[in-house]
Amino acid sequence: MNRLFSSSAQAIRRREFNAMAAASLAGSVCKADGIASKNDFRLNYSLASCLYGYTDLSVILPEVAKTGATSIDIWPMVHGNQREQIDRMGEDTFAGLLRKHNVTLGCLTQYRLGPFGLGKELSFAKRLGCPLVVTGGKGPKDLSGNELKKAVAKFAQQMKPHLDQAAECDVTIAIENHGNNLIDSPDSLKWLVELCDHPKLGIALAPYHLTQEPTAIAELIRDLGPRLSVFYAWQHGMGSTEKLPKEQELLQMPGRGDFDFTPLVDALRTIHFTGPTEIFMHPVPRGVAILETPEAVTAEVNRARAYLEGCLNA
Repeated sequence: MNRLFSSSAQAIRRREFNAMAAASLAGSVCKADGIASKNDFRLNYSLASCLYGYTDLSVILPEVAKTGATSIDIWPMVHGNQREQIDRMGEDTFAGLLRKHNVTLGCLTQYRLGPFGLGKELSFAKRLGCPLVVTGGKGPKDLSGNELKKAVAKFAQQMKPHLDQAAECDVTIAIENHGNNLIDSPDSLKWLVELCDHPKLGIALAPYHLTQEPTAIAELIRDLGPRLSVFYAWQHGMGSTEKLPKEQELLQMPGRGDFDFTPLVDALRTIHFTGPTEIFMHPVPRGVAILETPEAVTAEVNRARAYLEGCLNA
């Protein structure tokens, strides 16, 4: 197999081994295979600003701690408009709001800019101390087999200068498996991490966009290992492209419907995942809050979080 940027399966296995060894040393009680015990592992929650629609950041930031999160993921229009709010208020004012509410800027989501247009956003992230920028892949769609491998290899090569810039800014670019994209399938994700071992290339995993088979998604999480940078606690439910009654739209949220997150959480424990977990869904139309008031949004996030915490202890 041709590998770009000195990638190799052995290197991936070494990183997985080191991550598991660190988990073993960190826990006072561990399983025989080095996986941290249930009492040792925690999910690190981050709150997506777009769940609140176009609500002002001054209203959203006090909600972060209420949801059990410590950081915020800032979204731009059309899903939210909090990134544009920062431009209007200025970086210093925004930084002051973060300090006031004891919140860190955990992620910037920028699908509109795409993976090759993140230059200014990477510099912005550096100034604000943000470690992650999430975007989608770029290339032909609906490929499989060797054609998919070739397209992913080309994308990996094209990403190198952008990843080098990300390294200069100490920011990881996480590629989401977004639907209708080159990087949208388990194979495309596995090829990407195999063909590009740049330390600033990560994966933002969205179960919503995958076949809804928890055991298969859990295996993918294990395959991605330390390359997993963001985990969206997000299921497909009845989808997010057509307007549905609210109780059906909310089926995207963890703990609603039949999708079982327990295998996924177990897999996150196996790889000792320390990145952000975002409880997530998309409303219809985009740009509205998932529920009518900020208090209701926070309550729904907390309901989903209580379900995930139950999965941790199952």
